[in-house]
Amino acid sequence: MEASERTGPEPETAEPASETAGPEQEASGPEQEASGPGSDTAEPESETAEPGSETASPGHETASPGHETASPGHETSRPVRRRRTPLLLAGAAVLGLLSGTCAGYLVQAGREPTALPPLSQPRLAQAGGGAPEHLSAAQDRKVKFDGDLRRLLLKKPSDAREAPTRSGEDGWISLARVAEGYNDPAGGYAWQLGSEFRRSAAVGWREGGTRTVGIQLLQYRQEEVLGARHVAEDGYFYAADDGDTDSWAIPGTGDGTAYVHRTPETAYGMTMYTAEAYAWRGDVAMEIWVTDTGPIRKKTILDLAKRQMERL
Repeated sequence: MEASERTGPEPETAEPASETAGPEQEASGPEQEASGPGSDTAEPESETAEPGSETASPGHETASPGHETASPGHETSRPVRRRRTPLLLAGAAVLGLLSGTCAGYLVQAGREPTALPPLSQPRLAQAGGGAPEHLSAAQDRKVKFDGDLRRLLLKKPSDAREAPTRSGEDGWISLARVAEGYNDPAGGYAWQLGSEFRRSAAVGWREGGTRTVGIQLLQYRQEEVLGARHVAEDGYFYAADDGDTDSWAIPGTGDGTAYVHRTPETAYGMTMYTAEAYAWRGDVAMEIWVTDTGPIRKKTILDLAKRQMERL
């Protein structure tokens, strides 16, 4: 504001200079008229006077710009204003967040506390009396299966004759002899090893003049795979693969199955009918084969399978 007051009077001072120059111009006019022919000489004076007028006039103009210059100087001294809208929005957001948090805390604090569930369960009542008795060897399947496997086989009927089997005279069957029952003995040997074969026992007899019965038990370690179950399922698959076959579930075995093949097989000039049964319990698998020159009844194979599984 001081700069404006200082520069204000300057235009007023400059204006008289301009007015003074005016009479000089008027005075020079008569001189030019009076001179007449000597106007060439007077013309320079008039031109000289005119610059004086022009000089005064610019002085007036200079004073005005001086006033204008002061105003910009006054404006540059002011700091540039910041835009307050983003700051206001940010402040409002923070304030809203804080107020919402405080309001939620107050609402939660005013509610009734929720009871937590108990950390411990109610104490179970202890049964009275002594500990249960240990299972006998006849009832404990583990003890039974770890004993002599041959004792779990059905006994040969008194009127039957012994029939040749893959087992030796002592009733045990080696893994190599078990593998001989496969169409590919080498593949069967590897498959039995993969199923964790442990041991096997068998018995066989001949009834009448033409019927032959063979029973085999196979036991597996079952540390990583259920070998007994795999062997039984393998028997189910191949027995049911023959289309002309009847099948029945063996009672008390879960998935044990007996099969009777209606179509006979011819070998060595003889016609033979066959029936077979497969089941498993624990780590022991059961396999039964019956061959005869005539058709085999359902009761024959089912009775053998049922009685053998009862011994397991």
